[in-house]
Formats: sequence, structure tokens, C-alpha cells
Amino acid sequence: MSPIESEDFRVDKLEELKKRGIDPYGERFPDRKQISDMVDNFEELEDSTVRAAGRITNHRAMGKATFMDIKDRSGSVQIYFQLKRLGEEQFEIHNQLEPGDIVGVEGDLTKTRTGEITIFVNKFNVLTKALLQPPEKWHGLKDSELRYRRRYLDMLSNEEVMECFLQRSRIIDSIRRHLTDRGFVEVETPMMQPVAGGAAAKPFVTHHNTLDTDLFLRVAPELYLKRLLVGGMEKVFELNRNFRNEGIDRQHNPEFTSLELYQAYGDYTDMMELTEDLLRTLALQVREDGRLPFGEHTIDYSSPFSKIDYFEAFEQANGFPAGDIESVRRRACELGIDVEGLGPELTVDRVFERTVEDEIIQPTFIVDYPAAISPLTKPVKDDPEKAQRWDLVIAGMEIGPAYTELNDPQVQEEKFTQQLEGEDAAEKTFRTIDYDFLRSLSHGMPPAGGLGLGIDRIAMLLTNNPAIREVILFPLLKPSDD
Repeated sequence: MSPIESEDFRVDKLEELKKRGIDPYGERFPDRKQISDMVDNFEELEDSTVRAAGRITNHRAMGKATFMDIKDRSGSVQIYFQLKRLGEEQFEIHNQLEPGDIVGVEGDLTKTRTGEITIFVNKFNVLTKALLQPPEKWHGLKDSELRYRRRYLDMLSNEEVMECFLQRSRIIDSIRRHLTDRGFVEVETPMMQPVAGGAAAKPFVTHHNTLDTDLFLRVAPELYLKRLLVGGMEKVFELNRNFRNEGIDRQHNPEFTSLELYQAYGDYTDMMELTEDLLRTLALQVREDGRLPFGEHTIDYSSPFSKIDYFEAFEQANGFPAGDIESVRRRACELGIDVEGLGPELTVDRVFERTVEDEIIQPTFIVDYPAAISPLTKPVKDDPEKAQRWDLVIAGMEIGPAYTELNDPQVQEEKFTQQLEGEDAAEKTFRTIDYDFLRSLSHGMPPAGGLGLGIDRIAMLLTNNPAIREVILFPLLKPSDD
């Protein structure tokens, strides 16, 4: 049995086209107009000859005439096939067309007696013969699992899905322009790395045969971007794909997109100003007042973002300080958090996520995180237990952190060593210290601010989609038997 799915009657029509010398997978169709241009400028184009191409979405045969609707990226229009216009041979060829097929037409643009804009076809080209029926006759693909697996059908049948991904593309384009206008340089760093560094995350492991060496798909580009600061690039950014061999849920996909940037001679306050300005700019492009719906909430990006202290917020939410570890552990148990194998600081942070972050709706910077969970960050002056780090939280989601970057190679080595000692046996099999990065710091990295933002989560917020799979074209799914 052929692995190619098809419907028998469509295959029969395919073969009939071939018998008549028609290529069912035709060639280019030049000089076509976008359908929306024809519709919007109908008064100027009325009774003129136009060329259009698109996918057939509706088919209404009436003996010696047939009405169809075709759709391109810009819109749809009715087309009209008539025996006396086309002649018997061409009319018989048109009878082999079905919804889902792609056709190019040339004809007179006019209106029917009912007032509908229509192309009266004088000649046409079969451009693609579809062997399978469109989903639910263009009324929308509903099954969410099927939608993710067959995103091409999802986009064809659900216009709002297509608009979501066009909006995502516009978001990324706006981010690029926003940064390059401010003097940042876009770069590319390795996706396969000999050391899994830049974030405390479990990597995917691969093997390069020629070099006979194990490599890791990057969990973050941080250590390479900082090398560029050492090399003299003072403002760098990368819109990058990261890979983390971890869980899948409404906010997480193992392969995801993030923005990471570094600015020499800055710190985390500069990153705060840049981030607020960037997100406000993006929101205002979606809606003039900068107030966007997200689920049952309205997120206000136009007002100044809030700022709260990590330790103060923890105590306010829980009624005891983060330093009271016994109380922290009891609270974690009450919340159903598995604390086995977690050190004190990570336990505090898990409780913080549940009791503070989950309750934040409006854009809020949480500042001065525990230094123990921020190994790449400078400590707060006069308070080494705190790090010059913030996380931006919106609608209970972490959108991304920023740091005043640690540029002391000796302190950095100490922190890497401490972090490695705290890992369990399984993680130590892939976690090592990146000594070349430490070597680069020894050559001198300027003081800098660094930032990482989750592009997928920003897209979720700006398109009002509560699940990350809705904004990733092809999210990771368990293999199907189909």
C-alpha cells in the first residue's frame, strides 16, 4: 500500500487530467493580482481582464456552468466557468477540479446579477491537484491534537491561526528593528556546543562522527555572546533557538525561541528600561492604547511597569522571611512541591514561584534575586546574598530575566564550582565548567547588562493565546501512529 494518502475519485480525476495532456502540478502563473487588490479596487478594474490564482474553497456545479470560490493569502473571490465561454474541451477539463485544488484563472472582472464580484473565466491553468479533501469543508479544524500535527490544515481552515503566526512574524521583525535602531548588532552563535553552559537546564546530547565527540544542543547562547563582549562588540543580540530536555506544558516546549542580548558598560537597570520600552512598543503596535486582552485579564503595557523586591515579596506573600528554611519547607509541603534533592535556595524559589509569581497579572519586575541561584550575576553592593538580577512576570508567566553580568573570572570560577558541586550525579554526567569562557573573562570583559526574553511567551501575550503550542508552528508532540 502506498504511504501517500488519497481519495479514489480524486486520483481518477488526476489520471483524467494526465490523459488530456494536462500537468496536474503545473508551472508558474505570472502577472496575477492579489485577490484583495481586485476586490478593493473593483470600480477601477470592472470589466477589465485580470489574472488570479488560489485554492478552491467552494464548488457549485449547475449543468453548463459552475461557480467556485478561490482563496489566496489576501482574500477570496468568486469565479465563474461557463460552457459557451470555454468550449467543450476546456469545460470538461474544469470538471476535474475539486475543493482543495489550486487553479490560476484569467477572465473578466464583473458582478453577477446578485451583485457579487466575480471573475468570468476565459481560460485557466490547473496548478495543483489535491488528492485529499480539505478539512471539514473549510469550516475549521477543531481537534487540537490534529491541529498541531497538521498545522498546514489548521492554517488553511482557521483564519485566526494564520493571523496569529503572521502577527508573531511581525513581532520578531519589530524586535529586530527596535534593537538595531539602538545600535545593537545581531549575531549567530553555535547551536551545537562542547559544553552545556549558560543555564541550569538538562541538554539534548548528540554525537559528531568525524570528530568523534559528544556535543550538546544549546540551552542558552550566553557564554558565547559574552565572549563577543570581550572581543569588542559592545551591543549584541541573538534571536535564538534553545533546546532543553525538560517537561512540556502550557508554558514550555523543549525547543523554543528567545531573545538574548548584552550591552557593555550597562547593568540590569539599563536592561529594565530597554525591556519596558520594547514591550510597550510591541503592545502599541497591536492596539493604540497598549491595553491587550489575555484570557480573562486586560494587560496594561502603557502604564509604568511595577517593581517589587524578591525577599520583601516572599515575606509578604508567606508571612515569614525566606531565610526561615524550616518554615519554607513546611510551606513547600503544603503547596505539594517536591523538595527532595532541592537545596534551601531552590526550595525558596519554588515556593516563591507558587505564592508570588503565579499571582502577578500586570507587568512586574521582581528585583534582587538570591545570589545563590544566580551564578552568572554580580551581587548587590553591601548585600552579597542578593544578586543584581530581575525577572519580568506578566499574567503569572516569567517572560525573562536580566542581570548585571559577573565579569570577575576568579569569582566566576568559584560560582561555577559551587554550582557543579550542588548538582546530582545524573546532571554531573553532562555538566562541566567552560574553562575557555573563564579564559575569555581573564582577558577582560567590560561591565555589562544582559537580558533574555521568551519570544514564544511574548507572542502568547500579544496574540491572546494561553498555550505555547498555539504560537509555535510545529510544537513537539509524541509520535503518532498515522
